[in-house]
Amino acid sequence: MSKIIAVTNQKGGVGKTTTSINLSACIAAAGKRVLVVDADPQGNASSGLGFKPEKETPTFYEVIAGEASAESAIVKTPVSTLFLLPSDIRLAGAEIELAGIDSRESIFASVLRPLREQYDFIFIDCPPSLGLITVNTLCAADSVLIPIQCEYYALEGVSALMGTVQKVQKINRHLAIEGIILTMLDARTNLGIQVAKEVRRFFKTRVYTTVIPRNVRLGEAPSHGLPIHLYDSRSLGAQSYEQLAQEFLKANQ
Repeated sequence: MSKIIAVTNQKGGVGKTTTSINLSACIAAAGKRVLVVDADPQGNASSGLGFKPEKETPTFYEVIAGEASAESAIVKTPVSTLFLLPSDIRLAGAEIELAGIDSRESIFASVLRPLREQYDFIFIDCPPSLGLITVNTLCAADSVLIPIQCEYYALEGVSALMGTVQKVQKINRHLAIEGIILTMLDARTNLGIQVAKEVRRFFKTRVYTTVIPRNVRLGEAPSHGLPIHLYDSRSLGAQSYEQLAQEFLKANQ
């Protein structure tokens, strides 16, 4: 049975989608069968894995609306054992529509439950907010992966996220913190190094040893619809996500 991991941080621009794409791709490249669920209406995880939406193509929105099965909406990606349940702007309406449904916080869990037997890991890329979509994701997940950028105000909003996690744990008692990923480190600056130390002091052993650096190639890869290890395997970004994948897999043996 697969493990479902919510990749989330209410603060935007922290490398959340970059991590969802590249960590899952490197884990798949290591021999695991992985599904990425794009739960962000911006659809960046989908486009970053080469998905181009069309009106007749079912997405995660049609799945949670009961208009399509999850299996019919899942598409292949450039990595043979990595699959995608895509989203686009259609998902934006789900926040309002879910509000009027009974047991609205458990819709995602019921949709994803039948998929557990088909994958080793399911990563859900969350929107940068703590709205109903994110709460739904946390109720469906086994654990939470939190990217935090090595910049000023890095911990801003994290306390609110942790508070939401604690509230969701009353519904989903098994929800745990998978880990904290330090992203966008510029090792040339004292600020980045100081922020990394502060995050490690705050979260202690929950922080991964691997740090994701600022890297131009990481920014370029999504425009080509490729994860970084296929776009430029020799780049520092690719090497970092491959190391993170190995660290993740070792913790999940």
